[in-house]
Amino acid sequence: MRQRTVVMYVEIGCFVSCLCGWVLNCSTLATEYWVISESASVVLSAGDYYSNLWMDCVADTTGVSDCKYFPSMMDLPVFLHVSRALAVVSVIFGFWGAVLALIGMKCTKIGGSELANARVTFAAALTYMASGFCGMIVYSWWGEKTRSEFVDPYFLELKFELGAALFIGWGGSCLLICGSAVMGYFSGRESFPKRFNKQPRKPPTYMTARTRRTYMLPGSSRPSRPTTVIIPPSHQSYSQSRGSRASGGRRGTQESHSVRPSLPPIDSAV
Repeated sequence: MRQRTVVMYVEIGCFVSCLCGWVLNCSTLATEYWVISESASVVLSAGDYYSNLWMDCVADTTGVSDCKYFPSMMDLPVFLHVSRALAVVSVIFGFWGAVLALIGMKCTKIGGSELANARVTFAAALTYMASGFCGMIVYSWWGEKTRSEFVDPYFLELKFELGAALFIGWGGSCLLICGSAVMGYFSGRESFPKRFNKQPRKPPTYMTARTRRTYMLPGSSRPSRPTTVIIPPSHQSYSQSRGSRASGGRRGTQESHSVRPSLPPIDSAV
């Protein structure tokens, strides 16, 4: 009972961690500051340029910002298409992970048996982990692309720096991965107990109570310690049959020697 209570509180903590990570990942989709660039070479033309998955924005020194969506979806690079797809998949996986976790956790008591709840919770952990990895791929890809363009001396276009959304996404993805890993460990132990509680296999033996015999080996260095010799059943039966035949033969010889025919005396015959 105590172990069940500990596992229940661990599941609640992991669920809260995964839920917070999912909320952080969702907030990055609406955040405009994925990458940012500041241009202040001339005071009159100073401004901030920033963009995200959906639009490019510019803000001047007066605080007025203007955003423009990408004009054509078919004209976008493959990098942007894949990033959008992975970000949306991360959000969808996180939603279904929350639904499965609420059904399978021990504190909700919605599912059926303990084994069924543990397996549903394990499925929720896997879904959360997929959500975290999808988000981590998106934010790491954006960060690496921004860094490589910034340090490239032959890149003549406007250079950007890492925005706040990437750091929020990294934090949310780490919460998702860590929480789902711990949840999957504890729920997996209950879902598949035979794989986690492996017992060493014993080799097969033919030894029975009849085949155990204790003998004193002659000429042993330790004559006081008995030595157990295992005799196979077939050899034991053969030895017994052979011994019985030998004893029967000796018994017959003794009887033949003891019983002799009585011959009549010579005088009486004459």
